[in-house]
Amino acid sequence: MADDREPPPLFDDEKPDKKEEEDDLFATPNEAPKEEVKDEPASLPTEPAQDKASEDLFAADDDLFGGRIEEEESGDQFALDIKVHDPGKIGDGMGAYMSYKVTTQTSIPAFRRPSMTVTRRFSDFLGLHEKLSQKHVHIGRIVPPAPEKSVVGMTKIKMSKEDTSSTEFVEKRRALLERFLQRISIHPVLQMDPDFRDFLEQDELPRATSTSAVSGAGVLRLIKGVGDTLSKVTIKMDESDQWFEEKQNQVEALDQQLKKLHASVEALVTYRKELGISTAAFAKSTAMLSNSEEHTALSRALSQLAEVEEKIEQVHLEQADNDFFLLSELLKDYIGIIQAIRIVFHERVKSFHNWQNAQQTLAKKREAEAKFKQTGKTDKIAHAQEEIREGREDFEEISKTIRTEIRRSETNRVKDFRNIIIKYMETLMNSQQQLIKYWEGFLPEAKAIA
Repeated sequence: MADDREPPPLFDDEKPDKKEEEDDLFATPNEAPKEEVKDEPASLPTEPAQDKASEDLFAADDDLFGGRIEEEESGDQFALDIKVHDPGKIGDGMGAYMSYKVTTQTSIPAFRRPSMTVTRRFSDFLGLHEKLSQKHVHIGRIVPPAPEKSVVGMTKIKMSKEDTSSTEFVEKRRALLERFLQRISIHPVLQMDPDFRDFLEQDELPRATSTSAVSGAGVLRLIKGVGDTLSKVTIKMDESDQWFEEKQNQVEALDQQLKKLHASVEALVTYRKELGISTAAFAKSTAMLSNSEEHTALSRALSQLAEVEEKIEQVHLEQADNDFFLLSELLKDYIGIIQAIRIVFHERVKSFHNWQNAQQTLAKKREAEAKFKQTGKTDKIAHAQEEIREGREDFEEISKTIRTEIRRSETNRVKDFRNIIIKYMETLMNSQQQLIKYWEGFLPEAKAIA
């Protein structure tokens, strides 16, 4: 998917609107009076500004960020093309693991070479995700989710020889790992992260030792832990920013619909595979019947029909692969991205909680302000003012970053779905054209039966 679009500019040179920078992203009844923190920027939002912020960013034709997208796309482009290929099994038995070659082609000056190929194992990908998450999630950046571990799939790989099921599992994982790296590569900040560059450039990486935290059940534990924290914090949080309130509702609705559609596509994949198997059985039975038929023309027609059905079987199986690799995997990716968006929302709640704690501390300092002045300990009230200023700035910054990240995610989502839908329609048309060609070729044989 990522191959079909160019990455965004390396750096965003657009100057932010001054008025927008001055607007407060979150109004709170506990906000400290201006006279106590005089050097804080005036940032209380006016009603028109808040209404503008609450516009729906999940609409494809949203004018709120359309102009900026055009500016980004018209800027300087840096190529960063990443391929994951040549998966190979290393070792035997339960100690075996899969390795993958990662080839990078780039014109970004920060990279050491324009072309490089390294070998990585699955735990290296999980380690990269963990490092990026630790550095970027707490400030509001959406880190693309890494593929989950599959104990069942890897056990089959370790204990069995090459077969259809293991080959299919390896190909699915290879594609997932490639898309994971490609999504990082189109992010203007993540693509320049030193850990990401090391992952693409270094011949050897330190062995990842704590990747279990981001695998399967580990992810569920992480989300549950964040959810527990959220449930405690939201009791004290009065969400007064309409944009974030609406956006969280939209994210929840989108998550539900993506999961429903994903389940439907998976059922479609299963149906097409079963149809291919049934078609193969029909072709075999028809061929056997043609061998038993004494009528020459009918026998020839049945034999031709069997050949046509064998070709149609391949059409069904190829379309099942297209259903999976184009539609099903795209939907699965974005279900994971929705989870990543939820996590940055949780980080924003935590930032708000820290700000509120600083405000409460300042309120206590005010009560003792007279005493501080008498004893000359005015530095304590100044320190409290500094803490609340830092808390407010952190909250405003993560809110601003999340807005930008969601806008970027929405832009990429629209592009991805557009490109995949076009590709998918082309595969469907090609399948139908092949079927028509096969049946038109068989029709004269059927008419020749006399």
